[in-house]
Amino acid sequence: MKMAIDGVAIVATLGYFALYSNKKPEASAKDVAKVTADVSKPGNTRPRYPKPSSSSTLSFLPFSDRTRAYFGYSVRKRATLRNSCNSAQKNFLHISRAHDHEPRCYFSPNEGLNRYCISKLYNLNKLSRYVVAKSELAGAGTPDASYSLSEVKLSSKVRGVCFYAVTAIAAISLIGFMIVAHPFVLLFDRYRRKAQHFVAKLWAAATVAPFFKIEYEGLENLPSHDAPAVYVSNHQSFLDIYTLLTLGRSFKFISKTAIFLFPIIGWAMSMMGTIPLKRMDSRSQLECLKRCMDLIGNGASVFFFPEGTRSKDGKLGDFKKGAFSVAAKTRVPVVPITLIGTGGIMPTGMEGVVNSGSVKVIIHKPIKETDPEILRQIARNTILDTLKLRG
Repeated sequence: MKMAIDGVAIVATLGYFALYSNKKPEASAKDVAKVTADVSKPGNTRPRYPKPSSSSTLSFLPFSDRTRAYFGYSVRKRATLRNSCNSAQKNFLHISRAHDHEPRCYFSPNEGLNRYCISKLYNLNKLSRYVVAKSELAGAGTPDASYSLSEVKLSSKVRGVCFYAVTAIAAISLIGFMIVAHPFVLLFDRYRRKAQHFVAKLWAAATVAPFFKIEYEGLENLPSHDAPAVYVSNHQSFLDIYTLLTLGRSFKFISKTAIFLFPIIGWAMSMMGTIPLKRMDSRSQLECLKRCMDLIGNGASVFFFPEGTRSKDGKLGDFKKGAFSVAAKTRVPVVPITLIGTGGIMPTGMEGVVNSGSVKVIIHKPIKETDPEILRQIARNTILDTLKLRG
């Protein structure tokens, strides 16, 4: 019996020493310095990386070179999503991990991944769908373009579902009134179509009322209902259309032709006199401008988003000349409108989310000039200064 116990003890001891001798050493300070020196050498396209162990110090190795990115995990648990057109194209999405036995692999955009790192990443059994790349350039965007994934709460998603349910119910309930009234509108109010815009105002007000409050400032600056004008505004969100419809003015929006194909919404837009536009078609753009001038000549107003599309980072983009050329040629005033808050409630690219918040609509004094360029500069500066001061 004693010999058996001694044999077991010897085998266990030998096994322990065999296991210990095969254990990979952790990266030392010299290894870290060596990696840093290799990476920083100009023209070194194949930096050498010591194979880190399961709890290697390399997992937390900092780099001051802002052109390099890395795979792996960090001690941070807060995920940040960067979505900015101003950030460099090397930007990636970063979601932190907190798993062991996973080395961090460094690479340069000009070098590509080291073969060792690639093999290690594919051989890791615990590598889940949450591992993505993070660039050190993630901070190059604007704060408005950065959305924290933790902020997309379940309540915001539920509110988004409820928002579209309410807008669908309201649209189905009111489309009948527009259809019945449309023949009379074509006979007696072919250009302004006030009845159809009144129904659209009810639809927009019923949709947004349960979700956010709209504050108006400068309503006295609005021209009379019968006075034609060119309205321009910044464009931050899908909610801008709902917000502007609550003003109760019968201006004609310009919309992509594809949206007219949607049932109910497309029908309502056609009955309201919305102007279709093919963005990449120069002929369609000329026809759109001619129709705008024709509507203004017959007493109707038109509405432009001079940026051409929604802002992705919350910043005001350049204004295109189309709206101001129409105003100058028809000699009608330009009415700038600043929208604040819609981008925070429903950010661009996150149309399924409705956050809590409020919206402010600021109507500025009409601008009368005969030079399109002067009109463009004054209108943009007016909206830009308001966004900087109040936004």
